[in-house]
Amino acid sequence: MKKSICVCLLCSCLGTLQAKVLLPAFFTDNMVLQQKSDVTFYGSATPNKKVTVKVGWNAEIHQTYADETGKWNIKVSTPQAGGPYGIRFSDGSELDLKNVLIGEVWLCSGQSNMEMPIAGWGKVQNYEQEITNADYPSIRLFQVKKATSLSPKDDLESTMGGWAVCSPTTVPEFSALAYFYARQLWTNLNVPVGVIDCTWGGTPAEAWTSFQTISQTMGFEEVTRIFHEAGFDENKIIEQYNVVYREWNNRLKDADKGFREGYPVLCDENIGNIRLNSMKLPCQWETDALPGFDGVVWFKKEIQIPEKWAGKDLTLSLGMIDDEDVVYLNGEQVASGSGFNTPRVYTIPAEKVKAGTSVLAVRVLDTGGEGGITGNADALYMAVKGETPISLAGEWKYQEGVSLKEVGTLPPSPSGSSSYPTVLYNAMVHPLTVLPIKGVIWYQGEANVGRAMQYESLFQGLIQDWRRQFHAPHLPFYFVQLANYLQRQPVQPDSQWAALREAQSKALHLEHTGMVTTIDIGEAADIHPKNKQEAGRRLALCALSHTYGKDIVSTPPQYDTYQIKGNQVYLYFRGEEKSFDTTHELKGFTMAGPDHRFYEAQARVEGDKIVVECPEVQIPVAVRYGWADNPECTLFGASGLPVSPFRTDNW
Repeated sequence: MKKSICVCLLCSCLGTLQAKVLLPAFFTDNMVLQQKSDVTFYGSATPNKKVTVKVGWNAEIHQTYADETGKWNIKVSTPQAGGPYGIRFSDGSELDLKNVLIGEVWLCSGQSNMEMPIAGWGKVQNYEQEITNADYPSIRLFQVKKATSLSPKDDLESTMGGWAVCSPTTVPEFSALAYFYARQLWTNLNVPVGVIDCTWGGTPAEAWTSFQTISQTMGFEEVTRIFHEAGFDENKIIEQYNVVYREWNNRLKDADKGFREGYPVLCDENIGNIRLNSMKLPCQWETDALPGFDGVVWFKKEIQIPEKWAGKDLTLSLGMIDDEDVVYLNGEQVASGSGFNTPRVYTIPAEKVKAGTSVLAVRVLDTGGEGGITGNADALYMAVKGETPISLAGEWKYQEGVSLKEVGTLPPSPSGSSSYPTVLYNAMVHPLTVLPIKGVIWYQGEANVGRAMQYESLFQGLIQDWRRQFHAPHLPFYFVQLANYLQRQPVQPDSQWAALREAQSKALHLEHTGMVTTIDIGEAADIHPKNKQEAGRRLALCALSHTYGKDIVSTPPQYDTYQIKGNQVYLYFRGEEKSFDTTHELKGFTMAGPDHRFYEAQARVEGDKIVVECPEVQIPVAVRYGWADNPECTLFGASGLPVSPFRTDNW
């Protein structure tokens, strides 16, 4: 009797171990499939078993056999928009997908301005009301979990357990821009819309590009060499990187004026001979005392530790730090961290907590873009359990340690870094390339500021790369040009942000692309503008006009050419809209003569032309519009869409 029970139990266990149909993470309940397309369902099943797929939109049953490893795939055609439908998969054991819609699927990708959630760290304009109103059962959301890989992956993970129905419960941590875009499409097309949030803040375009394209792109010869010499072996690639990193880090430390024989200078009591400046924290130093600075900055603050705190664990909260930090207390390293959007909350051990005056020093390394001790003021404090926290916000002394201009930029790590070439494409995009999609919307570029010449080729390569990978040579690709940001300067001919915007605009030479200009809705002190509703609306205008054939204006006048007449320059425009809004005084123009020195210029509308002149320039040679980090731009088309920044020169 006992033996028969064991046999029954064994058979039962073997039955549960039999592989039923398993699908990739993006085939789930509530999904949207692209209408009028061929979808290849695939996955694993019991080896050598017949696999059937029955779809709810017709009576046809599709079948195949799993191979000896259990792998299988079946191609199914989708009808026009509709649903909800069910889909049943079976290899003897059944798997049902429910509430499936057929409609329009868009991939929404890029860095933090595409990632920026409606609530969470984003808190877009009117976010509470937007969440309350987000009841759109025909809009479906899929969020890709952040991951990196040095080789292309076949599957990925979802942060939401698969596709989710858009509701006030599911939308708060989803990409605001993707949601507002989807809402505009649904409102105008009245078909189901699925949006895929595939984003990672602070990431450069090269991380989103396949090795095949990176290996053909200027500036990535060293990465290409390392991959080939390592035979694409991950461990060998990391070993070669570690050699490069140690060399760079040694150069950085040797050049860092914040160290004296390895000791942090700011913690020295005899610091009177070093002149320190002050900075009010939290802030991004680009918007305060150090515009455009990448490298090491040391911060110092004398703190008063109460007598009753002595000998107790001390909680030290420093908010967000962009990008890496090392914390010293009285000259001794007590903590370190990394990640521009990672809160820094450290515990100082009780034995290091002494009553009275202590010197707190923080070495901050900014590897590119924004830098500093950032976030909210109430996140800067020190405390012990059961006691009222003491704020650390306010004035700190600081000293520049070393600029990356002296030692070169930090080479990104192939191990876990989201900035290393190809790693985000491999882990987060490549698995999706089996899915039919209608198009892509993209917001990225901040992490490539300072490399405009390279970005011009890289970005166009990325667009063509994705079209090749998705087997869709005419895939629509609509992108957001970087918004105005940082301190306003009316004349800034060397603006790196302006140069990057121009590099983005060159992608318009590719067919089936569209660019949304946001030069009017940025914020000087925030790289993440809150008005994502308008950015989403403008992206939707591109799609509605160019992809869905709606008779609407989606593009303002575009600069075409110029003619010099005496001391005036006539600017000519092209495009679907050629008339201008004449209700604004025109600002944002600069002019230069043969000496290449730019001055603020006056401009006026004359019919479909803009006429520019400048008292300081009697022999005009060049005109620029919106050429600054944060220009004041008031040139709009009659539709209300802002004209993109441009220049007549190529200096």
